Amino acid sequence: MYYAKNILETIGNTPLIKLNNITSEIDALVMAKVESFNPGNSVKDRMALKMVEDAEAAGLLKPGGTIVEGTSGNTGMGLALAAIVKGYKLICVSTDKQSKEKFDVLRAVGAEVIVCPTDVAPEDPQSYYSTSKRIADETPNAWYANQYDNPSNAKAHYETTGPEIWEQTQGKITHFVVGVGTGGTISGVGKFLKEKNPNIKIWGIDTYGSVFKKYHETGVFDPNEIYPYSTEGIGEDILPENVDFSVIDLFEKVTDKDAAVFTRTLAKSEGIFAGNSCGAAVKGLIQLKSKLKKSDVVVVLLHDSGSRYIGKIYNDEWMKSKQFIP
Repeated sequence: MYYAKNILETIGNTPLIKLNNITSEIDALVMAKVESFNPGNSVKDRMALKMVEDAEAAGLLKPGGTIVEGTSGNTGMGLALAAIVKGYKLICVSTDKQSKEKFDVLRAVGAEVIVCPTDVAPEDPQSYYSTSKRIADETPNAWYANQYDNPSNAKAHYETTGPEIWEQTQGKITHFVVGVGTGGTISGVGKFLKEKNPNIKIWGIDTYGSVFKKYHETGVFDPNEIYPYSTEGIGEDILPENVDFSVIDLFEKVTDKDAAVFTRTLAKSEGIFAGNSCGAAVKGLIQLKSKLKKSDVVVVLLHDSGSRYIGKIYNDEWMKSKQFIP
């Protein structure tokens, strides 16, 4: 009999799917690593499990303990699955920018959700960074996962996502493209691929309102680059320790409107029902098409599922309210 002993054993080994229509203006072979096939419907299942296992091994997370995390939803979902199987409580701290579906899903799998304002500085006591740290300090037998600075995040992708992509492309990959938030995916995959072949290009997709692109190009952390934006899952107003800028060859910024519109296009043209940052990743790749040649083999990672964005990206009223569609 072939079966998984629990839901966690189904994490990883996601399919690589050729994009046929949305990238028609690109000469190269473009394939999507579709991470919504994970049980929690996102790439974050990988690092959530890794963070928990490493914390258990280090004695930081003890039986019956409470996991606390600042999460926009996807990491929370991955942590929730681990918490259910392993018998922990979970408290997720998020921002009021995130779609309601993300919170509903987290509560459905037993997490407690605390919502903080988006438009405050990271060091503000009300920010979701500060609030998660405070709750972890105040809760007995709690462990703060801290995906931004926890090295297990990038390690998960170095150990699983990177090797899967290398094997699926039979080592022929020339470019890896992915949206950057905590930096774990791009840094872990990027490190693995560059060790296999230093000529592989690693491209990060950023958003307007985030600090990554300018910092990567100039070494300057410019607070004037920070302003509110609607794209979920990529960009930051901090520099997470998980972003290894040395493995990233370039950053490309995509507008909120383009990210939203291309997320919808991905569903209609490829049948891939994906999340907000996935549209950004594909549009960023298209913006960089002049850097690609016919013989290139490109993998773009699609972080999550469209199910988290029904009330926003896939809702005409919301799209019209943002003037993303007429």
